[in-house]
Amino acid sequence: MEKEALHTAFWEAFKKVGEAKQEFPPDVLLRFYALYKQATQENTFSYQKGEHELVSAFKMNALLQVKSMTSDEAKIAYITIANEYLSK
Repeated sequence: MEKEALHTAFWEAFKKVGEAKQEFPPDVLLRFYALYKQATQENTFSYQKGEHELVSAFKMNALLQVKSMTSDEAKIAYITIANEYLSK
């Protein structure tokens, strides 16, 4: 997929996921989070003040699972998962 087309498809998928009325399982939400972060800010993690330590640990674990992906690979994975869960 061409870089510009991938970028557009990624942001469209991100918007659809954000506007979805359905509830996603927690593990899927973490996957979306990690892929989004990797796609937009490769290999970064920021701790939010007041965030529960367990939540931070789950986020960190999800990020570690995708850290070897490039930004484009993360975008493709995000689009794939979005299409899979939004079609259910």
